[in-house]
Amino acid sequence: MPHHRSAVAPRTAVAVGGFLTALGQKLAERWLTLLVLPGALFLAVATAAHTLGQSHALDRRLLVSRVTRWAEEPAASTIGGQVVLLGAVLAAAAAAGLAAQGAGTLVQRTVLAADWHSWPRPLRRGARALVARRRARWTSTAARYHRQLDYDALELAHSGRRADPGVRHALHRALLRVAAEEPDRPTWSGDRLHSVVVRLERDHHVDLPLVWPHLWLTLPETARAEITAAEQGLTHAGTLAGWALLYAPLTMWWWPAAPLAVALALVARHLIRTATDAYAQLLEAAAHLHVGDLADQLRIEHPGPPDTALGDSLTDRLRTRTPPPR
Repeated sequence: MPHHRSAVAPRTAVAVGGFLTALGQKLAERWLTLLVLPGALFLAVATAAHTLGQSHALDRRLLVSRVTRWAEEPAASTIGGQVVLLGAVLAAAAAAGLAAQGAGTLVQRTVLAADWHSWPRPLRRGARALVARRRARWTSTAARYHRQLDYDALELAHSGRRADPGVRHALHRALLRVAAEEPDRPTWSGDRLHSVVVRLERDHHVDLPLVWPHLWLTLPETARAEITAAEQGLTHAGTLAGWALLYAPLTMWWWPAAPLAVALALVARHLIRTATDAYAQLLEAAAHLHVGDLADQLRIEHPGPPDTALGDSLTDRLRTRTPPPR
């Protein structure tokens, strides 16, 4: 038996060591990909902005000569100086990457605008005006869409022929470009996520913010992986918007940074909307498919598919009771 234990211990140590090595490699790859490489590009653009300025913005020869002169400095020609310089560049690039991630988190919170009612008063006033404007557009477009539905129904009843669905589909796409449900937030992405909460509450009486933590624990691994990937996609899109914010101030010293910042902002906007839509679809699908599994876990009987009675039962079971006053 002692010999058996001594044989197992080295294998366990090797397995743990291999796991830690693989984990370290993955972390190093993520650090390099997400922070250092984009940060190094930002440092290169910042260096060009500082070196060339507005008057020599596209002077490639001037940039090459300045960089060559820096490379010939005594501090950069020794091994020790090169190591220090490389460490400083890596640290600065990583710091820029962290700053972009922080700015991206702020952008994501602003775009989703879940807490816009608690924003400072000037921002809250502007958000309220945006909500009112978007709500007016949505109401007008929804009225035209429903008039078209009534017209199509009358056409079918009188002539027996189905009307051309092209107009109806175009109006529905126009409605979705404003919001999937009546706007409640100042941005499309914020309303896209909010529409999931509205639909589940209206159609199934499921309070998603209340139910979701419990539902998440009952989801199969594949569903959780898909939702996590969509959430990470939204985070990465926000980080891209953060890089656009970091590049924007460089335009004061170097105008070529302006098209780069604008391009990053436009791509980030598209990716944020796409990722938000995918994330919202997955949240809604997970609730539809697995809320019955959560009810089974909670020993709530439901004879058929999820309905309003099941939603009411889940809400009643999961809601925290407020203690009575003493």
